[in-house]
Amino acid sequence: MGRVMEKLYVVRAEARGIVDAAARAWQGPGRERDLLVQSLKAAGAATLAWAVSGWWLKDPVALMAPWVAVVLVQATVYRSLFKGLQQLVAIAIGTLLAAAVEALTGNTLISVALVLPAVMLLSSWPRLGDQGIYGPTTALFTLTSAPVSSLTVSHRLLQALLGAVIGIAVNALILPPVHLRNVRENLSSLAYGTRETLASIAEALAQGAWSKDTPADWRRLADQLQQRQESLRSARQWSHESLRLNPRLPWKSREKLPPIPPEGEDQRWGSIVAQVGAVVGTMVDVADENRSIPTPDQQPLRDYGRLLAELATACGVRAELICEPSAPDGARRELDEALEAVERHHDALHKRLTDERYVSAGTTAVLGTLLIQAQNIWHDIAPETWPRATAEA
Repeated sequence: MGRVMEKLYVVRAEARGIVDAAARAWQGPGRERDLLVQSLKAAGAATLAWAVSGWWLKDPVALMAPWVAVVLVQATVYRSLFKGLQQLVAIAIGTLLAAAVEALTGNTLISVALVLPAVMLLSSWPRLGDQGIYGPTTALFTLTSAPVSSLTVSHRLLQALLGAVIGIAVNALILPPVHLRNVRENLSSLAYGTRETLASIAEALAQGAWSKDTPADWRRLADQLQQRQESLRSARQWSHESLRLNPRLPWKSREKLPPIPPEGEDQRWGSIVAQVGAVVGTMVDVADENRSIPTPDQQPLRDYGRLLAELATACGVRAELICEPSAPDGARRELDEALEAVERHHDALHKRLTDERYVSAGTTAVLGTLLIQAQNIWHDIAPETWPRATAEA
């Protein structure tokens, strides 16, 4: 019964997620609306390709056109062109090789046994990228779907070319995608995720105890930060690609595009994520009773938790500035105040490390490591115009 209830809960959560995504797509621009537009464009390209090849031309291998068209409505126009070329090469290799072997052997079974190993090897050719798999699948279609002849082979290649042209044209001419907003969204998501991770550790330290599941939760948060960092890298690549060969953005109008955070911000938060991962690793060792690392005294850990809480606040303010680049001076003053609080807690904790009445010998080594990691996070969060952080870095 409990397992059934758990499955029902998962189904409800997924249904609620779908409804929320649909609502966000309806409300305004965002990732959900972008996905909806691209899905409708892919469906439209496939429908148009079938209308031309199957309904109008009545081609015997009309399936090739919509099959290629739906795949080539990619995330960017540049990617559509690049993937289209790769796919056409893979399809041509699979079709021609299958037809040649069939002509030599005259037997479908033997041809399949001979052709598939060769085209499977060719599908892993780096120059074909992830489109290489269309070589083996096209070879199978060629050998099994119809009599192999020069007519069907030429029709298959022409239909693939027709589908590629339609898919690329639809993607380029109908709301060609521009992925500038995704960079800011992913960067702010990374910053907010960093705040959440630091706040979670700070809360556990403030309570002075944690359960056996707490380290696993910290690991999960750190892994999520890595995933968000990968999403940011992908978004940055898409933003560059979406400006290439995009007819929606002539060179004169590109100056009017909304600004996106510089790539230096990606490096900044990549460094912060690495240091947060180091903090998590150290804290997991501290929480593990089976490790030989000495458990620090409770009071220094609580003080360190307050330092992490201040760092979490600074990350949150920095994330708000990413979301609103034209934020008022009040937000920047708030960041300065958060950084000053970090500095006070850091300096006080650093001085206490030399006080034997405050920390034991085992605590000094562990807390010193944690303090260095927190200092690195602090210096990375601070903007270049913040003199105290840059002077000490």
